[in-house]
Amino acid sequence: MASSEKATSPKDEEVSRDSFDTPTVGQQQGKSNSSFFETTPSSIGNILTRNAVKWYRSTFYNALILGLCNLLAPGIWGAMNSLGGGGEEKPYLVNAANALTFALMVVSCFFSSIFVRFIGIKWTLIVGTMGYAPYAAGLYVNNRFGDQWLVLLGAALCGLSAGIFWAAEAAIALAYPEPYNQGRFLGFWLSFRVGGQILGGAISLGINAHRATAGSVSYAVYLVFIVLQALGPFAGLLLNNPSQVQRKDGVPVQLQVTKGVGYEMRAMLKLFVSRKFLLAIPFICQAVYTEAVMFSYEDLWFSVRSRALGSLLSGVVALIIGNLLGTFLDNKSISLKTRSRSAFIFVVAWQGMCWIWASVVTTEFNKMGPVYDWVDPGFGRAFALFIFWVAGFQLNYMYLFFLVGNLADDHEEVVRIAGLLRGTESAAQCVSYGLSSVSIMASVGSVYLNFGLWAIAILPAWLIVRQIGHAFGDKKIDRETRALRDASDNE
Repeated sequence: MASSEKATSPKDEEVSRDSFDTPTVGQQQGKSNSSFFETTPSSIGNILTRNAVKWYRSTFYNALILGLCNLLAPGIWGAMNSLGGGGEEKPYLVNAANALTFALMVVSCFFSSIFVRFIGIKWTLIVGTMGYAPYAAGLYVNNRFGDQWLVLLGAALCGLSAGIFWAAEAAIALAYPEPYNQGRFLGFWLSFRVGGQILGGAISLGINAHRATAGSVSYAVYLVFIVLQALGPFAGLLLNNPSQVQRKDGVPVQLQVTKGVGYEMRAMLKLFVSRKFLLAIPFICQAVYTEAVMFSYEDLWFSVRSRALGSLLSGVVALIIGNLLGTFLDNKSISLKTRSRSAFIFVVAWQGMCWIWASVVTTEFNKMGPVYDWVDPGFGRAFALFIFWVAGFQLNYMYLFFLVGNLADDHEEVVRIAGLLRGTESAAQCVSYGLSSVSIMASVGSVYLNFGLWAIAILPAWLIVRQIGHAFGDKKIDRETRALRDASDNE
């Protein structure tokens, strides 16, 4: 799509699934490479001859492996934090440790494209899983023996590795799937993130079902978490390299960085200060700031078993609603422009509802200081907010990937924008968890602050969203077209 006029054409803007079906050899006879340059993206599927896709090379298989890595690394991390304050009695130490984690992630995310340059996307992902188990070990030692040093050391190791993991998995999620499967791929992959939360909630609920009071969870829970997170690197070994992936549309996956370190640093800085990314920053920050807010809310105002129940049920709801959003974003009967705008409005409205609700109840709770168990009067009103909050976080988080996936111009920029997205997330969460280690901010102050961030972010984000499917065209299709052109030139 060389111009905005072409991008707005209904014919060129949307590509049906049928146009991406694997072409047969018979369809290729009589086609020359030069004919490619006269086609539109809707004829991409007719360019390369492809054999049947092997299941262990398919995009679904890679989504499954990427999801398992997510489950065993950040998913279990999320499971611990979804218990409220990492499962501890009070959230303040863990919030401070998480602030350290995210501060270091800002740095490691920024350098993620350099890691990809030297060791490739697969090994960047594997190395990124290695720092999560020490984090769980720190919580175990603190829970059982009261020592705090390993909490901070584990948080630091987690931050150094998690940044490159986050950037690598985001780049894979944006580059591996076919365009018509992008939303479902994102939904399926992110299901594993909340899958970790569901698993953690189920384990904790089984162990702590008798505990109707406030406090920390049983240390046996952390032993399970340590074992699961130690399996992360081994799961990463099962991922295909980009050159091994077989897509149904026949488009080769390109996800490598070939430029030097100096060039990558300059390119990252240039992309960071570009208008399209700067306008997205407030929306990214308000979305991820919420995590510390809602988990501190859960830790402060609910009993141990209610927290475990919240982790379990909110994960189930988030899993379902996230996949519904992914299916909607892939619906080719609706234009890309309409899908992007309507999903944005829905996500923003959902978050606004939660912030109004949260402002009312946390102001009340800060004065009364309740601890709700599931048998107490008023539990449903307080508990429902947490369920809606987590579901809204999943919607917002998933939409972020859809948004930035429509900002990257080429496969190298996918790696860079993924690193910048995760680095910006990390910076916002560093501030969020840092402030939530202060009592008044954890109880009510961060709710007010996040409400304000939400309001500020709407207009800048809209200035970007309204260009998707219009001035921006369909970036995913544009990248695929260039990938096929490169493949054709190399034949």
